[in-house]
Amino acid sequence: MRREQVLIVEDDADIREGVRILLESENYIVQEAENGRKGLELLEKETDLVILDVMMPGMSGLRTCEEIRKVSNVPILFLTAKAQESDKLIGLMAGGDDYLIKPFSYAELLGRVKALVRRYRIYMGKNTPEGKTEEPYLEMGGMRIHKRFNEVFVRGAEKNLTEIEYQMLLLMMRHPGKIFSAQNLYESVWEEPYFYSCSSTIMVHIRKLRVKIEKDPKNPEYVKTVWGKGYKFDAGDQ
Repeated sequence: MRREQVLIVEDDADIREGVRILLESENYIVQEAENGRKGLELLEKETDLVILDVMMPGMSGLRTCEEIRKVSNVPILFLTAKAQESDKLIGLMAGGDDYLIKPFSYAELLGRVKALVRRYRIYMGKNTPEGKTEEPYLEMGGMRIHKRFNEVFVRGAEKNLTEIEYQMLLLMMRHPGKIFSAQNLYESVWEEPYFYSCSSTIMVHIRKLRVKIEKDPKNPEYVKTVWGKGYKFDAGDQ
C-alpha cells in the first residue's frame, strides 16, 4: 500500500523536527523545507498534504500558498501564530484548506492531517479499489460533477476546484434545493465539531467556489444563499 507524503514548510527547525517525528511514527513519508522557495522545489505530484507556516522570512506562507495553487490542488494546512479571525480568512482566501494556531497539540495536528489526507486521496481517486469501474457523474442545469473524483464541468468547461470546494459542491448537488446551514456544511465536509467562528470559514470557501463556477459570482445561478438559513444548490433556472 502506498504511503502518504507530507511536505512541511516551516522556518522553525524545532517545529519541523517535532512534526516530522510525529508523522513518520504514523508511517507518513515526510519532506522538510525551511522556506517557501525550497518548499516549491520539493512539491511533487505525489504530495498528499502541505503543512505551511504563515510567517516565514523571504517568501511568506501566503505567497507560497498562492504559488502552489497555480500548479496543484493539494490540501494546505496553515500553521499560524495569529489568532485573529481576519488572519485566518486571509489564509483561506490565499488557497488554504485549514489552519492550526500555535501552540498546538500534536494530537490535534495529527487529527487534521489524517482527515485532510484521507479526503484528498478519496476524492482524487487515489484509493479507488482495483477493478472498480468509474462512478457516474451528477448532471444538473449545465453542471457536471464526478461522484468520486475531483472533476467538475460547467457548460462543458472544466473547473479547477480545491478538494474542499469540490466536496462542498458535491454535497449540495447530491441534495438539490436542500438548505445547508454553515454548521451542516462544516461538520459534513471538515468532519469536525462546528463553532461559531467557523461560519466565516464557510463564507470564504463559498465565495471562492462561486468565483470559479458562476458567470456572475454576485448573482449566483447555482450556489445560492438563503438569508438567515444557509446555502443550497439550485439549477432550476438553467
